[in-house]
Amino acid sequence: MSPVPPLLLGLALCGLGALHTLVYSHTAWWPLAWVAMALLPAVLSRQPPLLAALMAAAYGVGWLGAGVWWLFVSMHRFGGLPAPLAALAVLALAAALSLYLALAGALWSVLVRRAARPALAGLRLRRPSLAARLAVLWLSAAWAGLWLLAELARAQWFTGFPWVASGYAFVDSPLVRWAPWLGVYGMGALAAWVAALWALAPSAGRRAGSLAWALSLVSVPLVLLLPLVGPSEFSRSAGRLSVSLLQTHVAQDEKFAAERLPQHLDALRESLLAAKGRLVVAPETAVPLLPYQLDAVSPGWWAALAQHFGASQRVALVGVPLGDESRYTNSAVAIGSDQPYRYDKHHLVPFGEFIPRGFRWFTEAMQIPLGDFARGPVDAPSLPVGGQFIGPNICYEDLFGEELAVRFLRGPDAPTVLVNISNIGWFGDTVALPQHLNLSRLRTLELERPMLRSTNTGVTAIIDHDGRVLAQLPAFTRATLEGEVEGRTGLTPYAAWAGRWGLLPLWLAGLLMAGCGLLASRRP
Repeated sequence: MSPVPPLLLGLALCGLGALHTLVYSHTAWWPLAWVAMALLPAVLSRQPPLLAALMAAAYGVGWLGAGVWWLFVSMHRFGGLPAPLAALAVLALAAALSLYLALAGALWSVLVRRAARPALAGLRLRRPSLAARLAVLWLSAAWAGLWLLAELARAQWFTGFPWVASGYAFVDSPLVRWAPWLGVYGMGALAAWVAALWALAPSAGRRAGSLAWALSLVSVPLVLLLPLVGPSEFSRSAGRLSVSLLQTHVAQDEKFAAERLPQHLDALRESLLAAKGRLVVAPETAVPLLPYQLDAVSPGWWAALAQHFGASQRVALVGVPLGDESRYTNSAVAIGSDQPYRYDKHHLVPFGEFIPRGFRWFTEAMQIPLGDFARGPVDAPSLPVGGQFIGPNICYEDLFGEELAVRFLRGPDAPTVLVNISNIGWFGDTVALPQHLNLSRLRTLELERPMLRSTNTGVTAIIDHDGRVLAQLPAFTRATLEGEVEGRTGLTPYAAWAGRWGLLPLWLAGLLMAGCGLLASRRP
C-alpha cells in the first residue's frame, strides 16, 4: 500500500483534531476523544521527527481552532475587526498554541524511531528480555509525559490559555473520579497513557502488539476504577444557602451604548430588588461603568440598593469595574455585607482585558471598551454570607484550578461555595456557552465545592460539588434563577498539593514520564 501524501495526512489529522473538540460541548461522546487521542500517536510513530511535528501541529490547529473559533465573533462582530484579520487571528492563535504539541510529536517520533525499535524487536525473540517486554510500557508513559508537558506549557506560559484541555473531554466519563486527586491535567495524562498503549499495538510488531493490547485491556479498568479504592468524598456539608442568580441578557453591542445605559441600569436594579435569595449574584460588568460614571448616569443608584440589602440582611454580589480611567479593575462588589468587600479579577484575558507588550496596535484595531485592567491578588479573601464563605471568580478564571486552590489554604475562611460571574455575550450563540459550563463542572469535582454561575447571556446555573447541574436558565433570556446550594468544607488531595505548589508536581511527573522513553532505548 502506497503511503498517504503528507498534505492529505495533515488535513486528515486537522479534521481529527476538530472532531476531538465536539466532545467539549457533547460530553456524552467522551469515547470519541479517547479514540482521537490514540490515533494521533499511532500516526506520529510512523513519521520522521520533522514531519511528525507538522502532523501534530495540524491536529492541534484542528483541535484548538474548532475549540476557540468563537473568538472570531468577539473580534469581528463586537470588536469591529475586519473579518479576514479576525479569522487570521484565530488561526494564528491556534497555530501558536499547537507548537507545544508539535514539539511533543517530534520528540515522540525520535523515541519511537531511535529508541523503541531495538527494544521492541527483542519481543520477537523466543525468550524476550524483561527490558524488551517493558518497552511498550515505557514508551506509552513517555507519550503521556510529553502530552502532559505540552498541556502544562499551554496552560501556563505567556499567561496561559488552557481552554479545551484534554481532561475536560472526560467530565462525564468514569475517568473523572481522578479529578479530586490529579486535576484536569492529570486526567488528560492518564487518558494519553492508555491512548498510547492502543497506538503502539498495531505498530510495534506481533509480540509487542499483543503485549500492548493486553496492557490496554488491563489499564482501562485500572485507570477508571482505581480511585474507588480511596474515600468517596473528601468534603462534608457546611449547610445550605438560598441564592438568586441573575441573567441580565443585555446585547453585547448595546452594553456600553450611552443611550441604552439608563434602561439597562433600571432593569438591573429591579431584578436585584426582586430577588429572594440570601445571596444575590449579578454577572460580570453588570454595571458597565466606573463609579464616577455611574453617579453621572444614574444618581443614587448604588445608595438605594445598599439601603435595601442592608435592611434585609441579604447580600448582593455585583460585577462592576472599579477605579478611574488611569487604573481600573474587573471587580465584584458586595452590597449589604457587614464589612466592605470587593473581589478584583487576577487572571486577565490577553487582548480583551490587558494588552501584551508589542500588541497595542492590534488591540487598538478593535473597539473594546475597558480593555486594559489591573490585576487583583491571587489569594483573595472569601465573602461571608449566611454561614457560608463565598469564593468569587470572574469569567475564565475558573479555568485555573491551581489558582483557585490557593484560597483553600486560608483556614477558617476558605471558600465553601464558588461563584463565577461571566459575560460570554462577547461570543454570541456559540459552543463557548456549553464549553464554559463543563469547565466549571470539572472545577467543582477537583475542589469538591459547588459553583454558582451568573452570566449575561448564559449558561446561568447551580452546580453541586459532584459536577451535577441542579438547575439552569435557558440561554439568551432575561430571568433570575432561584434555588439553594449546599456549601462544603474539607480539602481534596488536588486542592492540598495544587494550593501549595501549583502545577509543579505535574511538571515533574511529566518530565519523569517523558524520560521513561530513554529506558526503552536499552537493547534487550
